[in-house]
Amino acid sequence: MKHILEAELVYGRLLLVDQPHLVARYNKALKGFGLPEVALSSFHIDMLGFSPEVAEALGDMDYLDPGRVNRRFIILTPEQENLPVAHSSFSNTAALMHQFFEANARALNAVTIKDAVYGEIEDSVSVVDSLDDLISINEVRFRVLSADDLLGKAAELRQLLDRLTAETDVWRDDAALNRMVELAKLTGDIRQNALVPDQLVFRHEAFWANHFGGTYVFLDDKTTTVICAPDAPGFRRSKPWQVSYIPADDPKLIFDFLAKTGRLELPRGSWVSESGLIEHRRRMVIENMVARLTPDAELDKTDSIWLQTWLHRNAAAVTKDGTYPFLTDMLRQLKDAGDIKIDAIAPKERFLLVRATPGHKDAWLTNRLISGFVPQDYLSRFIFDREGFYSVYEQYSDNFRRHVVSVLMTSYLNNKRALRQKLFAMGEQDHA
Repeated sequence: MKHILEAELVYGRLLLVDQPHLVARYNKALKGFGLPEVALSSFHIDMLGFSPEVAEALGDMDYLDPGRVNRRFIILTPEQENLPVAHSSFSNTAALMHQFFEANARALNAVTIKDAVYGEIEDSVSVVDSLDDLISINEVRFRVLSADDLLGKAAELRQLLDRLTAETDVWRDDAALNRMVELAKLTGDIRQNALVPDQLVFRHEAFWANHFGGTYVFLDDKTTTVICAPDAPGFRRSKPWQVSYIPADDPKLIFDFLAKTGRLELPRGSWVSESGLIEHRRRMVIENMVARLTPDAELDKTDSIWLQTWLHRNAAAVTKDGTYPFLTDMLRQLKDAGDIKIDAIAPKERFLLVRATPGHKDAWLTNRLISGFVPQDYLSRFIFDREGFYSVYEQYSDNFRRHVVSVLMTSYLNNKRALRQKLFAMGEQDHA
């Protein structure tokens, strides 16, 4: 992981916490979770407050995700909304947090001036032992606390104010009036500066979870579709009357499901030509073959002439692998006919030719699933499936790792939105 750590591709764009009062608030939140405080003067945090340095100090990467469900969060500043999620068991955690930040912006802006907000994203289950547990999650509730109990004090002041307007004799209760003054000094005027979050319940949409080797859950009007390993507990047994189960190792069934539900954009000359996606994947295929067959090659210094020469010299290996000739033939068909008869293509190879339907609510999740079937395309994997990218990256040679980091830094991170828009017609959503 050396190169991607140095390039901040794992824990990049995190927020530095080095002000003593913020460090103290963070430690109070840790204490609120029953965790020990850390003796760090500075550390970095992601959108949910996860810190790699704190995780190392505690010796627990899951200190904010102890059961891989009911995820914890610590909010020191509203600025965290613009940070990535560095560590999570669910793919839609970032989307849920964005909804929480947007729905409760006034309260979060007010509270974090004086206090830290922490709590849990509570699912309808407390532990995931089977697919039935994952399927049953249809909404989440944010349980919100504050390190110095500013939220509790605001709620108490609200109750006293309500009594003041409803009960005429409260004006004679010196103790109640003194308590209101004491609380107001801490909370400010809560009539003008709302401290209590407005919305705490949000719908749990389609998602990927890292349980049972990785599980996809897609939601349609009357059907839930689960894609995972067939040996996962509950496979084809959990709610079989309303859940469709697809083995994760069956590319035909997966492709058919995505296509029939409108989640795939099939190869057509117009968008393929404009996006350059198939040319991009063909380049990825060549790079992977060069890295495997010519491990000392410095891909950063190669050009198209070098690659063509390499292809001629390694024609037998390229033909045996078949992926590069296949993509070349598909580009020729698209140019001549304008489309491709997808049913005539082997199921696994179909994923090389498609992308998620732009604008579909599950586009990000669908592209994540597609990227798993196109392991050569490390750029797509990095964009949509960081966990999968890191596992594949570890298998690369050190020379190829340097090249991959260079490509990610120059081709993607310099202008992520533009590249996502060009290849996938997705320019707005940003999970990382």
